[in-house]
Amino acid sequence: MKQDSTRNTAYTVDCEDYVHVVKFSPFDSGDACSLIAYGGNNYVVVGTCRFQEEDAEVECMQYKTLRTFHHGVRVDAIAWSPETRLNTLPPQIRFCTAASDRKLRLFTSDLQDRNEFKTFDGHSAYINDLVFDPEGGKDVASVSDDHTCRVWDLEGNEKARFVLRSPGMSVCWHPEEASKLMVAEKNGTIRFYDVTTQQAILSLECEQTPLMSADWCLKNTLKIGAVAGSDWLIWDITRSSYPQDKRPVHVDRARLFRWSQVNENLFATTGYPGKTTTQLLVHHLGHAQPILTGTAAVGSGLTWHRTLPLCAVGGDRKIFFWVTEM
Repeated sequence: MKQDSTRNTAYTVDCEDYVHVVKFSPFDSGDACSLIAYGGNNYVVVGTCRFQEEDAEVECMQYKTLRTFHHGVRVDAIAWSPETRLNTLPPQIRFCTAASDRKLRLFTSDLQDRNEFKTFDGHSAYINDLVFDPEGGKDVASVSDDHTCRVWDLEGNEKARFVLRSPGMSVCWHPEEASKLMVAEKNGTIRFYDVTTQQAILSLECEQTPLMSADWCLKNTLKIGAVAGSDWLIWDITRSSYPQDKRPVHVDRARLFRWSQVNENLFATTGYPGKTTTQLLVHHLGHAQPILTGTAAVGSGLTWHRTLPLCAVGGDRKIFFWVTEM
């Protein structure tokens, strides 16, 4: 767990394989350490992190692998369940993955003898994103290139289906109102659905394509951010269905957008993986230029720490971490 001398990477963790996706748990697990999961070509690793920014006794960072889960196929997305707890006896780890075989897999483990997984079948094309309902963790929503958003119970039964007009790229669940779901489509439309009534309640427009990623700001749920083409775009949903702010950022095309968990003006974007490097940019709405630029060797995935202004990107046998200012 070394402090890295390459361009402003704060820390790196060595991994055994290419990291396709990396995800900090957005939920409090009852432990001082943060949970992180990352996925490779046929496995998911769950571990804990602790950083010197939150604990003076830690030198740089501490990382510990809790368990490696055999997956058998490439991992494309990971969602954490709010039911994951490290402070119970036994502990419970629960997460869901989307894989290249168009299936969801729900994993539940006590990190000892109980290791269960269920497969959810139904999507007919690539699954781009998934999320647990943050209130009870009893439902999972997923979006796919098959032009659907589907809501599943934990047995893998389909509870709701929303037909989209283009591939579904991102899905987010409202942190306080568990009936509200945000779905972002590749054609540049972001729609909000009421899961209970299964009706669309609001839509936003990018006016440019392709929309590749969108995120709901958890510190201010009136804010939505996305990347489309080479721009980032931000909406205030009380003001207009068109973006309040947008800016070109990535020379080729932007790939991912993620809001910080700790500051409503802080967000990160990544460019498309180039031949050798992926560019990470951290932006602050009070600054005209990105406040941090990082590069990762063919990076993929993007995730923010739950309580620190720190984000991570996966790469070739490594996870890269960057720390920024608030």
